[in-house]
Amino acid sequence: MTLLICIARASHASDLGLKVSEISRFLGLTPPTVTQLINSLEAKQMVERQADPSDRRVVRIKLTEQGKIITRRARDHMDATLNRMVEYLGEEESNQLAELLLKVYAFMEDNPPPNLDRLQMNGDEKHD
Repeated sequence: MTLLICIARASHASDLGLKVSEISRFLGLTPPTVTQLINSLEAKQMVERQADPSDRRVVRIKLTEQGKIITRRARDHMDATLNRMVEYLGEEESNQLAELLLKVYAFMEDNPPPNLDRLQMNGDEKHD
């Protein structure tokens, strides 16, 4: 679902769709992982690949009508859930939660995780 939402957000800015490398950067995933996800969504007819009109070597990923419908439903569900949560918490606790989430976001921005692709994975590394 995250991939569909990522593509949907980008399509508001441009009708061209996104390159796999762009999606990879947005989601923090490797291009091969993104390609596998796209293959799965393409098989379900939620996304389609199209050649870039200005550079035929570039493939862009766009939502199909089915993908747009699913994304819209997911967004509506998320909005309704957030509204119910705000009602449940009340205004004061909702504001506290928003402030805490902003602090968590700032912390995560200042303390990114290590690049796991660069860690040794052959069993020869030392474990601390």
